[in-house]
Amino acid sequence: MNISRVGLDLAKQVFQVHGVDSHERVVCRRQLKRAQMLDFFRQLAPCLVAMEACGSAHYWARELQGLGHEVRLIAPQFVKPYVKGDKHDAHDAEAICEAASRPSMRFVPVKSAQQQAGQSVHRIRSRLVRARTALCNEIRGLLGEFGLIASRRGRAATVELLETVTAAEPVPSPAPMGELLSGLKEELQALDARIERLERVIKRSAREDARIQRLLAVEGIGPLTASAVVAAVGDARQFRTARQFAAWLGLVPRQHSTGGQQRLGGITKRGDTYLRTLFTHGSRSVVRCCANKTDARSRWLQGLLQRCNANAVAVALANKNARIVWALLSRETTYQPA
Repeated sequence: MNISRVGLDLAKQVFQVHGVDSHERVVCRRQLKRAQMLDFFRQLAPCLVAMEACGSAHYWARELQGLGHEVRLIAPQFVKPYVKGDKHDAHDAEAICEAASRPSMRFVPVKSAQQQAGQSVHRIRSRLVRARTALCNEIRGLLGEFGLIASRRGRAATVELLETVTAAEPVPSPAPMGELLSGLKEELQALDARIERLERVIKRSAREDARIQRLLAVEGIGPLTASAVVAAVGDARQFRTARQFAAWLGLVPRQHSTGGQQRLGGITKRGDTYLRTLFTHGSRSVVRCCANKTDARSRWLQGLLQRCNANAVAVALANKNARIVWALLSRETTYQPA
């Protein structure tokens, strides 16, 4: 078969192939079982293979690249406009093939196995942090029903209150609660230990990666943020400019402009929510500590704080840090404060 471009609709067990030749004529429409995938593409001459950037897409992209094919991943929202008629696998594969032919289409870079492993550590840690927060809220709610209220907010106050209650003799609540609170305390300690182990893994990888070390020189960028960025975007050269990277993170104003009138709103909040959260929280810590500093960045922040609220200033600094991160990764330079 003389196939020049293939649209591949991925699944767990059944895959759909839509192939066209150099004249855009359909020359292949077929379903493949999982065991048939590599054999089918091994028999094809090297061609362009397009897939949606979905679950297992990066794995299959690496496998097909190893067979000599050129692989391009497309975000699912960019494929949807090309689906003709009802949704089924054949229409999806055809839409992917059509979308890949557009000269203005934007593609997702293929991640390495190491990048995906780094992201997995962050995903698991994020889930455990959410579970710990939910557990702390449950503990505060249960203790509040018996008139036991923490003196201040935060996880440390919850732990302190729980320690006080479980150490008291007798426990200031009905008999079953003492045993329940001891179990909740052990569960909270287990979550803390698991999160601490994952953070040690992240810090160890940060020490071993030169790219992460360059990012750590930027104020507001710690090991968590730096390692998450490197795992997500690698060298960031898929973005032509620093503004594209900031826009991908959702740290630029949302536009609703028409007729020559520019209307800018809040930030778009597109892209990776986890990365955007890390950038923003890191910036908040810098904004909170800039009052007594005299360097150029602190003076810039002090001027912004006189005109804007602290949240807006933190987002502005997160945008600036994102642009600096793009320059450090894409140009392989070191950070030089103004």
